[in-house]
Amino acid sequence: MLAGCRGELPVIESEIEYVTDPTLPKSIKGLYVLNEGNMGSNKCTLDFFDYNTGGYHRNIYAERNPGVVKELGDVGNDIAIYGNKLFAVINCSHFVEVMDVRTGVHIGSINITNCRYITFNEGKAYISSYAGPVQIDPNARPGKVVEVDVNTLQITREVVVGYQPEEMVINNGRLYVANSGGYRFPNYDRTVSVVDLNTFQVVNTIDVAINLHRMEIDKFGRIYVSSRGDYYGTGSDVFVIDSQTEKVIGNLGVAANEMCLCDDQLYMISTEWNYITGSNTIGFSQYDTQKEELIPGNFITDGTEKEIKLPYGIAVNPETKEIFVSDATNYVTPGYLYCFSKEGKLRWKVRTGDIPAHFAFTTQDFN
Repeated sequence: MLAGCRGELPVIESEIEYVTDPTLPKSIKGLYVLNEGNMGSNKCTLDFFDYNTGGYHRNIYAERNPGVVKELGDVGNDIAIYGNKLFAVINCSHFVEVMDVRTGVHIGSINITNCRYITFNEGKAYISSYAGPVQIDPNARPGKVVEVDVNTLQITREVVVGYQPEEMVINNGRLYVANSGGYRFPNYDRTVSVVDLNTFQVVNTIDVAINLHRMEIDKFGRIYVSSRGDYYGTGSDVFVIDSQTEKVIGNLGVAANEMCLCDDQLYMISTEWNYITGSNTIGFSQYDTQKEELIPGNFITDGTEKEIKLPYGIAVNPETKEIFVSDATNYVTPGYLYCFSKEGKLRWKVRTGDIPAHFAFTTQDFN
């Protein structure tokens, strides 16, 4: 019946806007942009920027998958590429959509309750899951990490971790999971679960700070994990874990909602809400992981940051070092994507879907 209803709905065609001159990229051919869509609106969409043509394609999924009921679904929370597959984690619709990375055409899906983030290792995908309904609950159950075979798209193993797990990194056969405990406010979790990938068991728990979220790992094996604080008296910060000792060795003293590591540079954006002041504190910070020092000032150097209302996502092209920052504007209308040179000067800006948030660079041509 649903399939029949879907056939009566018009397919929204994608749009192309040419935002810059065509280039001949050496490796990185394009950038996928996953637009979250406001929770409950069922408006998650997928965009693509093509370096070869300079064109920005809006809402490609619906056009390329006209037979998929409800299209991408409700709240896109992460996107990543492994091999020839593009994985989109759709949080409130409880599944991971798997597409051909060259075309955006549906290959399959993986049903995972309240799924959050994805990472990969040796032919396996690891997906964090709140493992329960989407709701604040002081008695919410612990979350889990689900292991999936990337070829068969079948779940192979699961492990229980902390409360409401978020992003993950992998180093030396261990999976590090940032636990938020966000559903159990004000009793947030404050730990990183360490999972041995051979046994798929939790072998250590690292006490860090409340309400953990994003993670990055540098070439020295140092893990950077963001804490969102409690939105009242405890602010956001980024903590550093030595993966050899699995102990916290410091903090950066800077707020970060989102982070992106490129070479030795950790780029951070913050839209730090505070219920006491009733306002956001916005920041654009950069940290040199080799020198272990914050770089003074904003990484946007031409003043463009003043027109970005709600910085929401960040990505850095590993080849050109271009910095991409998204603006969620007001969360309910289309956002914008800004492209800056590595020196922080604006190159171009384009309208996106609602709440542009997550990014994946591809080395394959878009067809």
